[in-house]
Amino acid sequence: MILKKILHRALGYLPFFLCIVLLFLYEEGRVFLVWNTSLQLLLFILIACIPAYFTKRMSYVDIAWPWGLVAIGILTLFLGKGYDLRIYIVSGMYLISGLRMGIGALILFKKGHLDTELSRYQFQRIRWKKIGYSWESASLQYEIMVQCLANSSFLSLPAILQFNNPQETLSIMEITGYLGWFLFIIIEHLADVQKQTFLIQSRRENKKRTVCNTGLWRYSRHPNYFAEWMIWNAMAFSSISSFSFHYNSQESFFWIALAFALIYVSRLMHKTLVHDTGVIPSEHYSLKKRPDYKTYQRQTPMFFPSFYRK
Repeated sequence: MILKKILHRALGYLPFFLCIVLLFLYEEGRVFLVWNTSLQLLLFILIACIPAYFTKRMSYVDIAWPWGLVAIGILTLFLGKGYDLRIYIVSGMYLISGLRMGIGALILFKKGHLDTELSRYQFQRIRWKKIGYSWESASLQYEIMVQCLANSSFLSLPAILQFNNPQETLSIMEITGYLGWFLFIIIEHLADVQKQTFLIQSRRENKKRTVCNTGLWRYSRHPNYFAEWMIWNAMAFSSISSFSFHYNSQESFFWIALAFALIYVSRLMHKTLVHDTGVIPSEHYSLKKRPDYKTYQRQTPMFFPSFYRK
């Protein structure tokens, strides 16, 4: 039984290790990979792993993960040898995404919101219990390192593909991807602002258990998570031109594997945002806290927005 559990978790790491090996074989991105993996490990160990060991709380990963994106943005800026404008844009995408969430996490930390475990990480305990994982400390470290390995592998792929592309014109696909990223980060920020405004107003009116169904929240129960997923889709889409530029038909097997890794970015973020630390944990507690949430579920799509309401 113990061996089965160890094997199950080892398989959970397998896609990330395979991607790291794949990126190491990619000569143009090898230096970036080594630097990024080293920085991510250092960052996550200091900011998430060690605090989690002493406090038994996983919430610190909400600080480590976005600042890991900032690290990718900085490395892109300093190690990039391609077209300057492309480097600045790609670096900016990582820096803005990381700083927006990273600064927010530090504010929450300063206000004491991380002194107790966040609900999405409390939900992980329910999953561990169902599966039969009783060693909580090991489970905490495992989950933290999953996010660390994601930053070291799949989530750094758009930067690795683009930062060495010397083409001095931006393709239609790149421009479309960059504009899509800009659009959806605005949508995500707007959704967050609308939710915070609603919560503040609800507290003032002593209606803490009401359901936010205004603005973007009328069309999706989780418009912020949907927008975050689309941000990563846009980043992956903008990398296709650089992928095509570097493609070598003599190494077709390698490039097919790299193409699957780029597609997997979308799959990884969808799984994370819906199943792991996003929609499912959020709805579990919303159903308990908010009496009208079942009605909201019937009327409003879970993830993909729709203007049709039941």
